[in-house]
Amino acid sequence: MLTPLIGLNTSELCALVKQEGEPAYRGQQLARWIYRQGAHTIQEMTDLSRPLRARLEEKYQVGRARVAAQQRSRDRTVKLLLALHSEEEGVPYTVETVGLPYSEYLSCCVSTQVGCPVRCAFCATGRSGYSRNLTAGEIVDQVLTVQEAARDNPPPLDRVSHVVFMGMGEPLMNYDATLGAVRLLNQEVGIGMRHLTVSTVGYVPGIRRLAKEKLQLTLAVSLHAPNDQLRQQLIPTMTRWGLDEILDACRAYFQQTGRRLTFEYCLLDGVNDNIKQAQELARRLRGLNCHVNLIPYNPVGGTGFAAPAPLRVKGFREALERAGIVVTQRAQKGADIDAACGQLRRREMGKRAG
Repeated sequence: MLTPLIGLNTSELCALVKQEGEPAYRGQQLARWIYRQGAHTIQEMTDLSRPLRARLEEKYQVGRARVAAQQRSRDRTVKLLLALHSEEEGVPYTVETVGLPYSEYLSCCVSTQVGCPVRCAFCATGRSGYSRNLTAGEIVDQVLTVQEAARDNPPPLDRVSHVVFMGMGEPLMNYDATLGAVRLLNQEVGIGMRHLTVSTVGYVPGIRRLAKEKLQLTLAVSLHAPNDQLRQQLIPTMTRWGLDEILDACRAYFQQTGRRLTFEYCLLDGVNDNIKQAQELARRLRGLNCHVNLIPYNPVGGTGFAAPAPLRVKGFREALERAGIVVTQRAQKGADIDAACGQLRRREMGKRAG
């Protein structure tokens, strides 16, 4: 099995080429080809000598994934299913990534695990099970691949400038690879730290550990409920930490980083979207430097959940705003494709099973 180069930073690549008897600057060339020029093979690296490329190919590969399926929306959203090099029973592991074009920038939503161990009741990803963590290189590869898929977009939508760790998996349960990918995206790919967002369903040990890094990224915490009873119904595997403990960790995060927190709240029709629940949520968050990002549900077949009507979303939002909470509402992207997390992967898995 050839060793992947993607996932190594410039210093590590310099050390690697020195072991091959080459000057350190060759490692800088490797890093530029991998992270700035998006090379898929060592043979593409034409400023390396042919003998050096041949020697490297005996031991190493760039390690880019293959696009197994692709969907494009009318609004330019692109969803990719990537087949990784590792396999289970002869079938490649697959993960999803999404390119999300906004008016002034292109964002990429990356996965951090193959499947997800959390299994939120309303999410397609958890229904497909959990297989393994991704490496830092496999996470960064998603960004590079989305950028390739966006080449036909007009500037500035042809280059990824924002990344959200909100795809398949719980990022803070794959902490080392997530943090490694954050650093690679910032230092090697060149994406500003303030344009990186790490999402968590409320994994308290990870929140407290990330706070100590004192990075200028954004932490987004998925609450989805204003009280523990409802939250346990929606996220039954995360009952170890109640909302009070999660919010205490969030306060500590703000104290150590100075970064305003984002709370994600997926609105489910008739479940967590009434005015009293909005008022309860506002009381919970009072005094925290934060904003709430409302996400009207993107329906997934078989879950039993539905999206609320626009008037219910409006009422929930206004109740939060009356209580002094800053609110944003996620713009719906990819409505005409399998845009919800895990949908495309689940559909492709169903084809194989059939």
